[in-house]
Amino acid sequence: MKSLYEQFGGTYHNECDYLIPNLTLPKSEENDIGIYGQRHLNFLQEYRRLTYINLLTSGTLDEYLFEIDKQTRERFCRIVKQLKTTQGITEQLKAESPIEWVEKMFSYGMWRN
Repeated sequence: MKSLYEQFGGTYHNECDYLIPNLTLPKSEENDIGIYGQRHLNFLQEYRRLTYINLLTSGTLDEYLFEIDKQTRERFCRIVKQLKTTQGITEQLKAESPIEWVEKMFSYGMWRN
């Protein structure tokens, strides 16, 4: 009598007298997950364990984290651009007074952009 797993096309391999299911995750694109994606991964693992497991076992975790990272970086860039405008941090300031420009950029945490 076949197990339910075998009835749906699953196979096993023998390892030290144990039958181990042959499980593989679907192929996914190699995405470089940045700091925001990594932080969200830590959040999922710590506070949203079921969501993490569902994404992992469905093979969509990397794609999901890549998208979160991309959206977060885009939002961060928009916020920095808006903050530069409201605080008068311009290319003209950079040319005329580089020290003041650097001070303002560092004081608002915008040195990355």
